Amino acid sequence: MTRQVRRVAGVMFVLFGALFVNLNYLQVLRASDLATDNRNTRTIVAEYASQRGSIVVGRRRGAIEVARSRPTDSGPYAYRRVYPDGPLYAHVTGFYSLVYGRAELEQTANAYLTGDSPEAFGRNLADLLAGRERRGDDVILTIDPRVQAAARDALGDRVGAVVALEPATGAVLALYSSPSYDPGELASFDRDDVVAAWEATDEARRNRALRELYPPGSTFKIVTAAAALESGVRPDDVFDDDRTYTPPLTSRGIPNFGGGLCNGGAPLTLQRALEVSCNTVFARLGNDVGPEALVAQAQAFGLNAEWQFSQPIVPSVIPTELDAPAAAQSAIGQRDVRVTPLQMAMIAATVANDGVVMRPRVIDRVEDFSGQVVRTFQPQTLVFDGRDDARAISPETAAALQAMMRGVVSDGSGGNAAVPGVDVAGKTGTAQTGEGRNPTVWFVGFAPLDDPQVAVAVVVPDGGDVGSEATGGAVAAPIAQQVIRAAVDGGEG
Repeated sequence: MTRQVRRVAGVMFVLFGALFVNLNYLQVLRASDLATDNRNTRTIVAEYASQRGSIVVGRRRGAIEVARSRPTDSGPYAYRRVYPDGPLYAHVTGFYSLVYGRAELEQTANAYLTGDSPEAFGRNLADLLAGRERRGDDVILTIDPRVQAAARDALGDRVGAVVALEPATGAVLALYSSPSYDPGELASFDRDDVVAAWEATDEARRNRALRELYPPGSTFKIVTAAAALESGVRPDDVFDDDRTYTPPLTSRGIPNFGGGLCNGGAPLTLQRALEVSCNTVFARLGNDVGPEALVAQAQAFGLNAEWQFSQPIVPSVIPTELDAPAAAQSAIGQRDVRVTPLQMAMIAATVANDGVVMRPRVIDRVEDFSGQVVRTFQPQTLVFDGRDDARAISPETAAALQAMMRGVVSDGSGGNAAVPGVDVAGKTGTAQTGEGRNPTVWFVGFAPLDDPQVAVAVVVPDGGDVGSEATGGAVAAPIAQQVIRAAVDGGEG
């Protein structure tokens, strides 16, 4: 009997030890993760007892609250989240929901919005001792309301996305994804209404600006041109005007758009090849500069890199090992190259910023309820893993690309992006997505040429409202034109 008691006691000791370890694991090691887990509705319910900070766009005198908390009479839920003009900013603010938790900035900036950040510790302690209610801090964004509205209006009912950056600082001036949705419908306290809204907005909640990958088409020729210039090719170097280019190791040729010539059969310079988006020249360049140099240049701009942004993002990609046919196809933005609109806006901004990559930032500062600044987010360069600095291309290469991209708008395929009185630089793209499928069309660019204030990327998948006849110059460039105009004609309202 004594032996059996000892065995039972030993088993009980082991079980209590396992329980003790598990409790410490949950309450100590995983406490922070569990508290901030988006599925932890108990934490969210507790947050409804205090006033959540606002998310704000615009300058001080023209500041607009795009997410705020409103007092309620709903029992334990003292405040409800409301989103004035919600669909315009939905993919920036995200939602705050009892049923589905948090998304976008409502999730990633939650510590500031609840007043639970390290910067608020002293104030929270003073409030606790004084018996005052805790209040969250306001998150002030870099978004320019006029540029954001221009992106929405220009896209209209078309599926697509627009990202606009300030090249010198990385400030996000616009981040819009279409279709959009109203986050306020997910903030309701009626579960049935919230579930119905969730199911109805499945497609609209996709953040095409940050987390959807698309073939870049000819906008990727900026990267190929950069690799060529860095290797010693000059903008005035001359190339043959061929109808097709057949890479080594294959008998399948790569044609120009529409199957024609780029320059009537006459030799053309690298600059002119970019202006008219000549596939045969750039496919050949992909092999002339070499797959390794092409991939390295793409990675210098940020492809294949993981880095932190204020919202979840996915990395843009290019295969690291390319044979000759793959290098030629990748050089014109086809094959397996995939990018986000944010990535393409960063490439345009880097060219505009004389070759230096700036970290995109959507939060400008955090303020407490009295307007005192809690934290400021300063401009930062972005150094990708494996690189020594933030310079993607030399200043000389950047200057050459700036002039070449200006020619695309003034004398080439990007004329529909022109803004009267403003030197606009850019590149169109029309990416083929498969037999019988409509193309994905792009425009990326920046303006003004001599003092860049905005860099923009526009993507419209599946041909927009034009279908198989869509091109970047016809569909995406006019959208970019309106966004650029809003950015350079007065700024924030």
